Amino acid sequence: MRDAVIVDAVRTPVGRRGGALAGIHPADLSAHVLTALAERTGLDPELVDDVIWGCVSQVGEQAVNIGRYGVLGAGWPETVPATTVDRQCGSSQQAVHFAAAGVVSGHYDIAVAGGVESMTRVPMGSPLAGGAYGRPYGETVLNRYGIEDFNQGIGAEMIAAEYKLSRTRLDEAALRSHERAAAAIDEGRFASQTAPVTVTGEDGTEREFATDEGVRRGGTLEVLGGLKTPFKADGVVSAGNASQISDGSSAVLVTTSETAARHGWRPLARVHTVALAGVDPVTMLKGPIPATAKVLKKAGLSLSDIGTFEINEAFASVTEAWLEETGADPALVNPDGGAMALGHPLGASGTRLMTTLVHRMRERGIRYGLQSMCEGGGMANATILELL
Repeated sequence: MRDAVIVDAVRTPVGRRGGALAGIHPADLSAHVLTALAERTGLDPELVDDVIWGCVSQVGEQAVNIGRYGVLGAGWPETVPATTVDRQCGSSQQAVHFAAAGVVSGHYDIAVAGGVESMTRVPMGSPLAGGAYGRPYGETVLNRYGIEDFNQGIGAEMIAAEYKLSRTRLDEAALRSHERAAAAIDEGRFASQTAPVTVTGEDGTEREFATDEGVRRGGTLEVLGGLKTPFKADGVVSAGNASQISDGSSAVLVTTSETAARHGWRPLARVHTVALAGVDPVTMLKGPIPATAKVLKKAGLSLSDIGTFEINEAFASVTEAWLEETGADPALVNPDGGAMALGHPLGASGTRLMTTLVHRMRERGIRYGLQSMCEGGGMANATILELL
């Protein structure tokens, strides 16, 4: 029986909005990680059956199948096709699911999955054009839920209220994320997974951008506590305990064990089990809870079998609620920091998390790793990887 293995995974350092990567077109960011992936593995791009690319704001510079222009920008043969998928924040994690299914079924022998988002150049919400072209849901949907609109920030506040998560607890989670990310950077834990990007400053000089720039050091509860709660006047969700608006790209090489052996590749991990979940689109962000339960059941594993987790920090209330429901050891969840510190370049985040996860598994000898992400519209992906 055919399987799906990850040969390698690579990402750019994550840039802040308006930061180091702001001057780079998202197609060029995509091309950068595709080039790095090929160089790291000795991959002949001509052998790639498909490139499956995640991107959320598919408009302007990210429109018209951005994955295809990443392939062309990388100088790969014109014969290599690409497609771009949107499962909101889980877009590139879904790309891995599609790539894995493709190689297991025999539709592909070699596939690349990944994603990109330049939230500086294509701001979040751009596809809605300020409402000029209407909304992506009609009155039937709004009437079903008795609301006027959907809002992730309000959903995060609702989750905090449901699980009785205080502002202090959420801010403590944010501080922990920054502290862990800073330690990971200082200890060189991201070095093996990142492909530095040459960027040009305002003065025209070039430099190598090699370190995630969203990490803040020396934060305090007092400072975080002074930030406004934009979604609810007396709320607990602030910019400090939510994911950062970011730029970045990431990619993984997916094939079968047999094909990997034929090319002399030593895979990092096997895609063991995948699952999807849907939840109500109003609270919206609770999907990782049922997705985790579902993927563990499908895998025949228990929570205690998992040695490390990546649960996307869209908001601190999402990860803290997930911890409350699962009872997972907090020390095993996002041990290198998460999106509150490292950033959340939407379409790239799924494979950014997977890149971090699979390299940690290899470096620490962890057999099973699990990742999950909440997604707009009330969905979630969950993936279990097995170390090889």
